[in-house]
Parts: sequence; C-alpha cells; structure tokens
Amino acid sequence: MQPSDGFPYYISLTKGMEISSLFESKVNFNIFDAIPEEQACYRYQKGKWSIKQILGHITDHERIMTYRALRFSRKDQTILPGYDQDLFVENSRFNNVDFSRLLNDFKAVRSSTQTFISMLSPDQLQLKGTAWKFEISVEDTLRATIGHEMHHLNILKEKYLK
Repeated sequence: MQPSDGFPYYISLTKGMEISSLFESKVNFNIFDAIPEEQACYRYQKGKWSIKQILGHITDHERIMTYRALRFSRKDQTILPGYDQDLFVENSRFNNVDFSRLLNDFKAVRSSTQTFISMLSPDQLQLKGTAWKFEISVEDTLRATIGHEMHHLNILKEKYLK
C-alpha cells in the first residue's frame, strides 16, 4: 500500500499495537524536541513543506480525526467531508510561529485525544461512520491518526534529519 491509499495505508502502519499505547508514546515528541528553532523552517526541496508545516499539519490532522471519532462514537451517521491538507497548510501561520509553540500545541492536542480515548467503551471503538469515501470505525479512525503521524515522521527522518 502507498500513502495515496489514505486510511488503509495509515491503519496498516499501526496493526498489532494497542490503541491507547499508540497515543501514549513519546518517541515522536522526542524527535521534534531535538529539532532546533533554526532548523524548523528547513525544506529538503523547493515546494515541500517545512518541518514547522509538517508539525502543524500533523496537529491539524489529529484535531480533525479526533472530531470525526467523536461524531462516530456518538452514533452520528452524517457523512463527514474530507479536507484539503495543502489548503490548510497554505493558510496557516506555522512558519511564523515559534517551533516550541507548535510543539506545545501538538502535545496539548495529544493530551486531549488521550482523555477522549480513555472515556470510550470497547463498543464505542467499534462504531462506524463515513469520512470522505471511507466507512471507518472509531478505532480505525484513531489508528489512521497515528499511522498518518508515523508516515510523516518517516519522511522527516529520511529527508529532513539525515
């Protein structure tokens, strides 16, 4: 599977891992914590996102996915739209915000997501809804959130932090 496969690809990156432990890991925080402010606007190629933009995008994505999981966990059957990640990044201020502030925002969003997950029952994790063109369970929505993060961290390690 390729990243263009969306949810199925991201979910596949988390198979075999327990859902709450996926959100408790500090590994990705540690990677971002080690990046100095002066490196945070780096792009490995013209037209690619900066490290700040990647971090902001990961945070935006977690907000959106957790909102979807919330709706599905409450048995809301409204079909939820996709979103244009490039539009979100282009219309953000990520490159104008201190990297430490972006990282603190990411950590705050993660803490909120962890609280939300801790209040879900096993039955709620199996409830489904539709986001864009995918019917997906609450659990797989959350897995896709972390899989998406893992995908971007892999790119960060390969192309930005060599």
